[in-house]
Amino acid sequence: MSVVPPSPLKNPAAAPAVRVMVVDDSAVIRGLITRALETDPGIHVVTSANNGERAIDLLRTTPVDVVILDIEMPVMDGITAIPKLKEIDPGVQIVMASTLTQKNAEISLKALALGATDYIPKPSSREIAGADEFQHDLIEKVKTFGAMARRKGVRQVAPGAQGAIVRLPPPPPAPEKKPVVLRPMPTGKAAIIAIGSSTGGPQALFDVVKAMGPDLPQPIVITQHMPPAFTTILADHITKQCGVACAEAVEGEVLKSGHYYVAPGDFHMLIAKKSEGPTVHLTKDPPENFCRPAVDPMLRSLVETYGGHIFVAILTGMGADGCKGSDAVVQAGGAVIAQDEATSIVWGMPGAVANAGLCSAVLPLSEIGASVRQYAMRGRV
Repeated sequence: MSVVPPSPLKNPAAAPAVRVMVVDDSAVIRGLITRALETDPGIHVVTSANNGERAIDLLRTTPVDVVILDIEMPVMDGITAIPKLKEIDPGVQIVMASTLTQKNAEISLKALALGATDYIPKPSSREIAGADEFQHDLIEKVKTFGAMARRKGVRQVAPGAQGAIVRLPPPPPAPEKKPVVLRPMPTGKAAIIAIGSSTGGPQALFDVVKAMGPDLPQPIVITQHMPPAFTTILADHITKQCGVACAEAVEGEVLKSGHYYVAPGDFHMLIAKKSEGPTVHLTKDPPENFCRPAVDPMLRSLVETYGGHIFVAILTGMGADGCKGSDAVVQAGGAVIAQDEATSIVWGMPGAVANAGLCSAVLPLSEIGASVRQYAMRGRV
């Protein structure tokens, strides 16, 4: 049995480009996604398919780092294809592309549980060509996940039609990391709990919230980077899986102890000080860190309303959203903890706050919920 290298890169002298497969039953969408990706020289779309079965056949002979996978397709849909693609190459990263419907939001969360890394809302064929935000998010995700795939080492996919094993090279060595410097844990009490998350966040949230429980004496506000429809389903899943009262936040509602509030997709969730108590204020202010909802504006509003009586947990996610807001929380006297790199899907957001010296603890996912609960119950029997 011979070993076959991957097909030539666009620029062999440069760092290896991220290799991508685009899977969609629409030739128009496949072409538009391909053109959007290849505006970045660090990405190479090496193949495409019109259904999940064809994608599986191609992966056996054409190794890729990232698969952009449609949900609804003839012959074999995306959900059915996920475990079969991961069986061929456990290191391949799968991004689900779906239109903004509650049905697709439900399916996308199922896809994450089956092994997909992330999802991206797919504009229509009329919208996609001019969708700058979609293109930015798509390129950022593909480059991040491509590096993740390569960090898994030299990956070999299943024997192809000629009995050959096809291998992908690892990336260049990562730069040496500086040790994280922790701050002392503040001694005060928290009047509110805040959680920020993005890539990998839904699954992480289920674990954390379940450990936090339904009986905390504070309200809990959550900003997860998600589009409309998806946040509705996320809140419903948190309620059902974790046994807590969780819902999308509604403009003007007064926060209640022990209730979990999820920022609605496409709105920043702020908490304002009102005579009747801390109150939700939803805004369409410009995106921050390319996100709406974003964590930073939520945390800034909490400092204005609660001062330093805030406990923040930053979970897995791409980028650095939450870092500036966490700095404001710490300067006011509040506490910040972050998920560790080993258990994060992407150590972007938690890594940013950790490396900025803002954290009082950097913990594995399995310990975060208990840590939040311990701080939240301070001084209570």
